[in-house]
Amino acid sequence: MALLAQNVDMQFYNRLIKLPGTFIGRCACYTILALWLGYGLPISHSLARADSILEYQVKAAFIYNFIAFTHWPDNTNATIHLCVYGEDYFGNEIDKLQNRPIDKRNIKVLRISNPEQLEDCQTIFFSNSVSYNLSSILSTLQNKPILTLADSSNGISNGVTINMNLVNEKIVFEINLSIARKSGLDFSSKLLQLAAKVY
Repeated sequence: MALLAQNVDMQFYNRLIKLPGTFIGRCACYTILALWLGYGLPISHSLARADSILEYQVKAAFIYNFIAFTHWPDNTNATIHLCVYGEDYFGNEIDKLQNRPIDKRNIKVLRISNPEQLEDCQTIFFSNSVSYNLSSILSTLQNKPILTLADSSNGISNGVTINMNLVNEKIVFEINLSIARKSGLDFSSKLLQLAAKVY
């Protein structure tokens, strides 16, 4: 029964990503996927600034689900501090995750400018604006139960746990499972199946 459910899940996901070929169309499909995964994301009807808005709506929805499908150590705080480090391209999209429940935990969104504060975060999204310094920052967070996320072309090679990329006008993500496990984290098999690559 569980295998059948997983097959239905994958068929649904594959159907979504094969729908409209335009960036806006695919972003709309990913928005539906985000809703399906459990995040109540409002769909914007304004097409002005649609590329940027929809891209970061989708990324915010993915971030919620990355957190939701992460297995955290038992001693993780009741509040998941989701920190944005570097220039914030989300606008208020990331703020929609504020106080969202995940199991018995809630999300608190923080914008961090001091790298010394990053150790207080359970999840960190590294903006593209700090990609030049990413490996150096990540080296200070090694083996700590922190879910590190980015959307840069070299995120995985620099040591990020999950990296999102825009490929052929759709957002895909890669997971570095080895780094996650060294940090005391693990992921739902459903999330691993949806990843473009798992290292």
